[in-house]
Amino acid sequence: MTMSPVEQVRWQCDVAWSLLDYHLRRLTADDFLWEPGPLVWTMHPTADGGWRPDWADTEPEPVPVPTIGWLSWHLGWWWSTARDHALGRTPPAREEVRWPGPGEPTVAWLRSLREDWTNVLDGADEADLAAPVAFPWPADAGQTRAHLLAWVTVELTKNASEIGQLRLLRAAAR
Repeated sequence: MTMSPVEQVRWQCDVAWSLLDYHLRRLTADDFLWEPGPLVWTMHPTADGGWRPDWADTEPEPVPVPTIGWLSWHLGWWWSTARDHALGRTPPAREEVRWPGPGEPTVAWLRSLREDWTNVLDGADEADLAAPVAFPWPADAGQTRAHLLAWVTVELTKNASEIGQLRLLRAAAR
């Protein structure tokens, strides 16, 4: 069976999601803020009951190890931004993307973003793939919607492996 380019992207995204979902189903709320070492990027409670991520506009050296909480916020931030770009909407600023907190609230948030992205893919056709996009690249980079759709799968796979590795390390350390 020959798949269209959109069907291939959808299939790849489903595979990447299954890799992440394997770990999401096994996470506990305590896993999200576990710090695997002394130098980490994590999430910090705010006075208003929200959460603030560690962030630097220029990546520090050495690079801090992100916690599962930070990775899940980062995943939610870039995925919601990619979704909004794919739909022609203005995404919120990074500082406006709210992390729901450790445990099931964040898992539910990521699952809703996956559903949103599935709807983006289901609504795409081959004619859409050549349309120019300016995320996550500069507007003049010449990238297309096909690049964006493929990048999401790569980024999702990377985040799945990072979250999975941290979950496995924590489980092994208990």
